[in-house]
Amino acid sequence: QVQLVESGGGLVQAGGSLRLSCAASGRSFTSYSMAWFRQAPGKEREFVAALSRSGSTSYSTNSMKGRFVISRDNAKNTVYLQMNSLEPEDTAVYYCAASSVVTVTLLKYPTNYPYWGQGTQVTVSS
Repeated sequence: QVQLVESGGGLVQAGGSLRLSCAASGRSFTSYSMAWFRQAPGKEREFVAALSRSGSTSYSTNSMKGRFVISRDNAKNTVYLQMNSLEPEDTAVYYCAASSVVTVTLLKYPTNYPYWGQGTQVTVSS
């Protein structure tokens, strides 16, 4: 098993930036592909970005490419989400998740993730 704890959320003005962190503990961090999802009030959980176990391959939605960048530091057992040019529509609770799935195109499905953090709130004001 792996335990995940997110941090770095907060209130930011539109156009600003935030970097979220997700610290992992437990079983070997490099055994897992990692991802970020988000959920806004009244909406379903939405895929943001995913990263392979080595960090060499990333996958994100078209709407977030160029604004959101996922990365990981395997020496620190941490995955990051750098969010730039934030918009009010990005307001949500952001979750990190871990999966044993290695096929990158399957990593956008939340059902492939058995391990989740508790989430961190990101609020973007207009």
